[in-house]
Amino acid sequence: MIDLTQTHDVDSAYRSIDFSQIRKKYRDPATQYAFEVLDGDYQAGYMIKLAMFRHLRDLQRIGQPDFPYHYDLDQINVVLQLAKIIPDIDVKKPLPLMTWQKAVLAEINGWKDQNEEARFTDIHISIGRGQGKTQLAGIQMCKAFLVDTIGYTNKDFLITANTNDQSTKLFGYVKKMLNAVVAVEPFKGLAKEVGYAALSDQIVQRVTNNKIWKISYEADKYDSTHNVLAIYDEAGALKSYDRIGDITNGQAQVNPYHQFIKISSAYPDPTSPFHDEQKTLQEVMERDFDRTGDNSLALVWEQDSLDETFKPETWIKSNPLLGLSEDECARRTGNLIKQRDEMMLKNTLHKFQNKNLNLWLAQSTASFVKLDDVTRAIKRDFDIKGRDVYIGLDYSMFSDNTAYGFVFPYTDDDGKNKFYIMQHSFVPWQHAGSIEAKEQQDGLAYRELEKEGFCTITAHEQGIINPEQVYKWLLDFVEDNQLNVLHFGYDRFGSYQVKNIVESLNANTNWFIEDIAQRTSTLGNPTKFLQEIFATGRVSRPDDKVLEKSLLNAVIKADKIGIQVDKDKATLKIDVVDALIDAFYHGMDHFEDYSIVNDKSTEISRMTKEQVRDWFAARLGDDQ
Repeated sequence: MIDLTQTHDVDSAYRSIDFSQIRKKYRDPATQYAFEVLDGDYQAGYMIKLAMFRHLRDLQRIGQPDFPYHYDLDQINVVLQLAKIIPDIDVKKPLPLMTWQKAVLAEINGWKDQNEEARFTDIHISIGRGQGKTQLAGIQMCKAFLVDTIGYTNKDFLITANTNDQSTKLFGYVKKMLNAVVAVEPFKGLAKEVGYAALSDQIVQRVTNNKIWKISYEADKYDSTHNVLAIYDEAGALKSYDRIGDITNGQAQVNPYHQFIKISSAYPDPTSPFHDEQKTLQEVMERDFDRTGDNSLALVWEQDSLDETFKPETWIKSNPLLGLSEDECARRTGNLIKQRDEMMLKNTLHKFQNKNLNLWLAQSTASFVKLDDVTRAIKRDFDIKGRDVYIGLDYSMFSDNTAYGFVFPYTDDDGKNKFYIMQHSFVPWQHAGSIEAKEQQDGLAYRELEKEGFCTITAHEQGIINPEQVYKWLLDFVEDNQLNVLHFGYDRFGSYQVKNIVESLNANTNWFIEDIAQRTSTLGNPTKFLQEIFATGRVSRPDDKVLEKSLLNAVIKADKIGIQVDKDKATLKIDVVDALIDAFYHGMDHFEDYSIVNDKSTEISRMTKEQVRDWFAARLGDDQ
């Protein structure tokens, strides 16, 4: 069984398998590219290595009972022959495709299921700026519209993007391509036969009623289309996939096949659903033994780390057009170096890393934590039962979530002192109008996250936070997990409801409960501590999107006294970070001699009645 989710060592996995029969049998561009990448003849990043390893393994799987797909070399030949007559719009003539470009078209068109329909119905392509992703999308649309649906009527095709301007740009590109293709035989005769016409916002076949639509995300009209092929340009800019479901739902029963291609470079917001999807598909490919996700294709050209910002010799990983020729590589690399250096002078290097190197980053240079550090901290097998815990509460105002933050100190197998953090949020929806609108506003699928145990959607019929629900949930959580609460920190100015919760906790628990003043002099140290343990790898967390988004939304604001976390926009959520900082007010000192755990003056106040009785009994016994 091959599982790369822990090792990420695709090179060793490749070397451990005999692919000689595949090498002899298949000479198509995708297989050729796969061997070039994995043999080390062509420099590529981890995600492309992973995709090519998957391709070779899938060729080996053909004929197995749990793998109902085959590889159609004839379909690959069709698209590559068509590509030879489709012009590059910039130079107005056809240009030979590079091997990696041919490989993209081969993956999309070559893999078929048992019904001869396309295997890959969901396609995710990400690549650096200016690398010709629009050209590849245009070629695929030309094939779908002119070749794949010959003999079919009333078929829809969709070109879309976030804004009308963006969708118009891709639409115009495809229109110029199609107009050039239908000017030559045999497509000239076909165009006349089907009544081809390129209009301002549609490309139609009047006889068959097949048509390419141009619709923007902001127009919200996807539910009226049933597309053979839908292409979404710059999908990385999306804050939510809420309306994307209208596209895929409309494709379910479409013949002769259906595909949805999302293309984009990286964007500044790493909480984008396009980036979340990319991480999910990475794990799908790493789990070689698992057939989940076999209908999804991910092709991602990106750098492997920020360190490569200063290693131009590696930039071909995100800029594969650098492989055109030695002269072209020198010219393009030189231009990229100039861009990098100019952005360094302007303190905007992150923009170069984001767009040109296709790296997802934290949102700005003022970001609280780095994306890589947040991702690296995921730990899926931590057992919280019976542990010491520090708890923080951030009670919401208006549209904000209410959040508990939990800090569990622990020592790992190597003897290193670390902290496991987690959260639970309570989600109001009154201000948004509905839970659906709240999900779209925050970019979080709260209903799904509630099933995973990371949040609770308010039970209040008016959609506001229910303090009784917040209070009872915490008591049940602590009791069910047999937690030893060392400290409970809160902000009493968050809401008058906090007072009621705290009074109930004081009456029904023996916890050390403390109001944490929300000023820089008080919060500066725990804020810096939380930031530092991410940077140094001394923190772990569950794979929780609410926690992740809050961490990545937070930015640092400094004053003369110190630092605090804040957010750039009112709609961004950082409630969880605020709660964690309250929890770390004392939690940060847990392993120190001066921590509250080691403070003899508060030892008795932190005990249960039974512990106090045992404490006195032990000392009375000693005296005797």
